[in-house]
Order: sequence, then structure tokens, then C-alpha cells
Amino acid sequence: MSEAVQSIIDELHAEAERDRPTEETPEVGIVMGSDSDLPVMDGAYDALTELGFEEVTDYDDPPAARFTFETYVVSAHRTPDLMYAYAETARSRGLDVVIAGAGGKSADLPNMTASIAYPLPVVGVPVQEKSVRSVIGMPTGAPLVAVDAGKSFNAALSAVQVLARKHPELEAALEAYHEDLRDGVGAVSRELHERGTAAFRASRK
Repeated sequence: MSEAVQSIIDELHAEAERDRPTEETPEVGIVMGSDSDLPVMDGAYDALTELGFEEVTDYDDPPAARFTFETYVVSAHRTPDLMYAYAETARSRGLDVVIAGAGGKSADLPNMTASIAYPLPVVGVPVQEKSVRSVIGMPTGAPLVAVDAGKSFNAALSAVQVLARKHPELEAALEAYHEDLRDGVGAVSRELHERGTAAFRASRK
């Protein structure tokens, strides 16, 4: 077995056995099948950081932010042992929800993660259009929430919506984010109306 893979598996199991305060463990896990998925999965990073989350890169030195997330490459086909270790330890390590992205026609990572981590909620992200059927094709009794292809930003918003049910500060952050979107639409609408279509289009070129 690869020493690099085994070291991560050992670290995950060690974290699962440690008794850490909830505030010191990441609430959200982001996993992807390959680092080539990162340009799509970056959306989840962007959404979480915009809402005040910080990324955990060292369990022994967590960020100061109250809400945090972690990120791993976990291939269902090339490293099934790592995928299994990640999913089976997710709850014990303090995670409340996992965002799992995978590409290709056999995008099995979200599905398998959801099966192993059950009842922990998993939000699946099809990295490509051809991955959609694979990600959403879970049988009855094996739930997986999924977003449209490439929409990892929305996956992160959905994950935070889950957390917001018990964290009022996250609910407030989501409401503020939504209000900013509304303000942006209003500002654009006003500018379009007052400048006229031709001038508005010219200003966007």
C-alpha cells in the first residue's frame, strides 16, 4: 500500500479517536475524486470562505474561525480504502455534512461516500454533465442530495443551510449573502434602466 495513502488513513482514524471540542473540528468536508476536479470544486471553497469559514490544514493548529472545513482528494476507484476511511470516520471527526465531487461517467465518490457515511448528509457535485446520472442515481433508501453539474458553490450553500438550523449566526450569514444578491440585482436593474441598453452593453465590454 502507498505510504502516502496509509498516512492519511492513519491520521483520519487517529482524529476519530481524539476527544476534541466541537468548536475545534471542521463542520464541512470537501472531497473530490482527483485534483483535476479542483477548478469546479473551488466554488465550494469560495462559498464557504465568503460565509466566514476557514480551511483546516493542520488538526493540531486549527484556524481561529468558529466554522471550518477540510479538503481532500479521495478517489473511489484508485484509493477505495482511503474513501472508506474518510467516510466512516467523518461523523467521529466532527463533520456535520460532506460535499463530494466527482467527474466522468462513473462518478461514484458522492454515492459511495453517502452510503458509508450514512446518516451524515452528503451533497453530491457532478463535475461534468456526463457525471450527472451517476451522481443522482441512488436507489430508494440510500439518500444523496445533489446539485447540477459544476455547481459546487450551490453545494456549499446547501451544506451551510443544513448547519444553519442549529447555528443562528450561519443563518444570519446566509440571509446577508442573499440580501447582497438582491442589492446587486437592484443596482444592475437601475443602471440598465437609466443608462439604456446600448450604453449599458458598451460599459460591460
